[in-house]
Amino acid sequence: MAAAVHAGIPTGVHVVVERAGRVLLMRRAGTGFFDGLFSLPGGHVEPGESIVRTAARELEEETGLLLREEDAELLGVVHRLSDTNRIDFFVRAHRWTGEPRIAEPHKCDRLEWCARDALPADTVSYVRRALAAGPGPWLLELGWPGGPSGGQ
Repeated sequence: MAAAVHAGIPTGVHVVVERAGRVLLMRRAGTGFFDGLFSLPGGHVEPGESIVRTAARELEEETGLLLREEDAELLGVVHRLSDTNRIDFFVRAHRWTGEPRIAEPHKCDRLEWCARDALPADTVSYVRRALAAGPGPWLLELGWPGGPSGGQ
């Protein structure tokens, strides 16, 4: 009997950067994925890349902020059913250098510092749930039949 073939699960990393009690959000644009919605800086894990390395790379690529891997801390994980089975890691940046800027204008058209309790209405729902989950570590399972709703 042949072994079952399992496709990989898309794995994302989101970086929580806070200053003066506010979280840095980016409004997505031109990507075809959650365009017009606010989310955290982040992206997909590349082959052979760790979660914290992905966090540092994506933060620099998207905002110009530099994050040392030792200054990143795992907050939690969202396992969600969206267009497919997805896993998203949320990492807090304790320290970073630089001032945020839109480093990829073809993927983002706005940056905002927002209070966690006053996120824009047009924030990606699972990112909103993750930011409300607390200091961590935590695990959220969203969008699964018979489970909590709000999985997109």
